[in-house]
Amino acid sequence: MKHGEGGDALVLEAREMLAAGQGTEEVFAELAARTGDWDACALARCLALGVSRPDAEARIHEARPLFHEFEAGEEDIVTMLLARGHVFVVDRVLDGRGERIRDLLWTAACARGGFPGGMILWFRTGELTKIFLLFAQTRVRDGRGSPPEFWATMVTAGELLATEDGSGQAEVTAGLEHSRAQATSFSTGSQMRP
Repeated sequence: MKHGEGGDALVLEAREMLAAGQGTEEVFAELAARTGDWDACALARCLALGVSRPDAEARIHEARPLFHEFEAGEEDIVTMLLARGHVFVVDRVLDGRGERIRDLLWTAACARGGFPGGMILWFRTGELTKIFLLFAQTRVRDGRGSPPEFWATMVTAGELLATEDGSGQAEVTAGLEHSRAQATSFSTGSQMRP
């Protein structure tokens, strides 16, 4: 396939490559090296994963300045940067309950005083239990957060997560109990260390 040829054909080819077991980044790198059309290959890669066209186009628009920084032959570097920028991430669609938990965990993250940037991916992919368990083992950043709000929000999120079936429920229950103890200690003024 030559530069500028058939976006639909690229999407189909990307799907076939994924179905054949090629890695997500490998698909973009191979198509981009062969066609030279990095925009079309990034878009095809997103669409092949199931990212909606408007979302995929917005992601590519944000990433486009990267393409001007590199030359043919540097597709692997561009691939790595696109992956680290979460361009190829498929956002998980949650039900109402899941959205409520994600919103609570986002509120907790803000009340904590921030969180590692890499955790954005967990929010986007719906790794709610993972976020809860990490937060349950952490402390609010000194001078930057609101411990009472953080722990109260963690209790609410934990109660919703504790009603799910599945692996890790013992850890969720332990995290919920810890969050309750922390919330109680802040409401009585006898703060405990995590």
